[in-house]
Amino acid sequence: MSSTATTADAVPADPPQPRTRPGTRWGRAAWGRNGWLRELVLVAAVYFAYDGSRLLVRGGVERARRDALRLLDVEQWLHLDPERWLNADFTAHRWLGIPADFAYASLHYAVTPAVLVWLWRHHHDVYRRARTWLALSTVLALVGFVLFPAAPPRLLPDDFGFTDTMAQHASVGWWGDSASVPNGLASMTNEFAAMPSLHVGWALWCGLMLLTYARDTTVRTLGVLYPVIIALVVMGTANHYLFDVLAGAGVVLVGRALTGPALRLRDRVRPAPRPAREPS
Repeated sequence: MSSTATTADAVPADPPQPRTRPGTRWGRAAWGRNGWLRELVLVAAVYFAYDGSRLLVRGGVERARRDALRLLDVEQWLHLDPERWLNADFTAHRWLGIPADFAYASLHYAVTPAVLVWLWRHHHDVYRRARTWLALSTVLALVGFVLFPAAPPRLLPDDFGFTDTMAQHASVGWWGDSASVPNGLASMTNEFAAMPSLHVGWALWCGLMLLTYARDTTVRTLGVLYPVIIALVVMGTANHYLFDVLAGAGVVLVGRALTGPALRLRDRVRPAPRPAREPS
């Protein structure tokens, strides 16, 4: 099935850009061929911003637990707390828990960069908007981490009934018993980055990109299933609440709405590229 009919609905193609003179600020010489080095720097900046958000959290674990209990209270009042029975099932059945642990520890860090590279190589006309959409969504999530540093279910006291499945199955994976990163690197993660769920937000962005631009029906179907699976995984492993999942999807939708205005503002304040001199 061709994706031509749906391309304009998600991320409109960028208008053709004038050629820039090699060696200028915006030329290839400044950032590598076609600007790939610039994109690598931007991705690294987003990651370090995510990691650095933990330094801005005030109040420590006690505040994070208080914020988490507020979420649970509202969910229970609404009778919407599927993370409890999902976690119970993932804990009771290794065939559910172990694959979910591997999915949580790896797909978030592998699929998103892979989709970015795929867009860069095969859909370069929409890459700038897609990348900006992802970056804005991530920045919105970082604001949430700082303003509402909620502890994930796995960090609540035992009497709340949640089990950290990654700690339960740490012996079969590369992660430690306190985080999804390799053992010994837990200090590199923000333990209170639960609200909103960037796992779900990035998965939704990836799913929309695959659904919109992939031509293969199987890949498009995976684009639909991927964010749903990740939503179940993050709740089943006791890493996120239902409200975290909904908020993760929400920041992606808001990020999409802000993408057009942000790019128009960027184009107004950036100096216009100087056209390349035609050979005489």
